[in-house]
Amino acid sequence: MLYGHDKVNILMNPTPISYLANVSKDLGIELYLKRDDMTCLGTGGNKLRKLEYLIKDAMDKGATMLLTTGGAQTNHGRLTAASASHFGLKVAIVAVDEYPGEISANLILDGIMGCPVYLVHNDGTRTKQELANEAFAKVTEEWEAKGEKVYFICTGGSSNIGMLGYYDCALELDKQLKEMSLSDVRVITTVGSMGTYMGLFAGQKNENLDFRLTGIAIEPFPDGIEKTAIEYYNSCKEEFGLKFEAKESDFDMTCDYHRGAYNNPSKEVRESIYYLGRKEGIIMDPCYTGKTFAGIKEMVEKGEIAKGETVVMLHSGGIPGIYTKHHRV
Repeated sequence: MLYGHDKVNILMNPTPISYLANVSKDLGIELYLKRDDMTCLGTGGNKLRKLEYLIKDAMDKGATMLLTTGGAQTNHGRLTAASASHFGLKVAIVAVDEYPGEISANLILDGIMGCPVYLVHNDGTRTKQELANEAFAKVTEEWEAKGEKVYFICTGGSSNIGMLGYYDCALELDKQLKEMSLSDVRVITTVGSMGTYMGLFAGQKNENLDFRLTGIAIEPFPDGIEKTAIEYYNSCKEEFGLKFEAKESDFDMTCDYHRGAYNNPSKEVRESIYYLGRKEGIIMDPCYTGKTFAGIKEMVEKGEIAKGETVVMLHSGGIPGIYTKHHRV
């Protein structure tokens, strides 16, 4: 039990750490992958660590149904659907997004797992958040009228409770690095809804773990990424009684490699995905891990990652994204 919160069992821990010998030789660094794409439900991914805590909280509160949100092709929604099926709960997704032109990728998997996806058209009359809140209320009312008790999970599962999944991962990772006799390690993770980065950060700082942590943003943060991070951390600190006093300067994150927008097609990202597939037989997705890996390559070229440095990149999954229409063309 971590900070007073128990969890359900979804993962088969620890997820492995793989050495990328061919890419390491090319880039002149020692590059490893923490394989959180190899978790066991719904084709795998990082959100399952967060869902271990969120589903326990939902069931403790008597919920019979999970409601979550994201884009039409949300990976988090797909894994919420998988987890709900595993624990005998109903589930639905609300997305303020346009129909992507076909039923493919995560939308197929959501359907296989019996998860309805409510697509809400953004007509420009209200903010995206206002439209989402109205849809959450309507869907909750619909299902509660059928006798369900609905538990809402925010985008990416990146709440205070969800963050605890990657606090656990920080401890797991530190133990693995010690067992592998790896030192002076930089861990690099994608930053989207920020729950994965925040859990690793909170674990690293509050448990005095040896590795360094860098986040690569895959979308712009108009209000400032450090400002967003300190507000999130302080909320977690207050809820869980964390000891570390964070400053904005403690967060090592870059917004230099988001390629302009969330989930947008990018030549550099596509080339990096093909490169890794042909060098190592490992697949990354175009929204999250592909952008992060492309960023790592550029950071090496610019000297932002030093030659000879030991880097562990978190592979967070998201593989169904390669099957979406706008990334195939």
